Amino acid sequence: MAKKPTARTEFVLFDIVYEDGSQRSNRKVDASLLGGLDGDEAARTAIMEQDQAIAERSGLPPLQIKSIRRSGK
Repeated sequence: MAKKPTARTEFVLFDIVYEDGSQRSNRKVDASLLGGLDGDEAARTAIMEQDQAIAERSGLPPLQIKSIRRSGK
């Protein structure tokens, strides 16, 4: 019996530089959040939410984001 196709979620990858100079590469953001008048600015909000969730689990305060740019492949 064939499986039903599942919905595919497209992601855009971003490189993040934090105020302390550290960098995280290839952070995933749902592509449906991007575009419109804000462009990639919506990615900042999504990544800040991800960082907040990580900070809650680790017990460390979230880092302040200095810059965001799309990852080059």
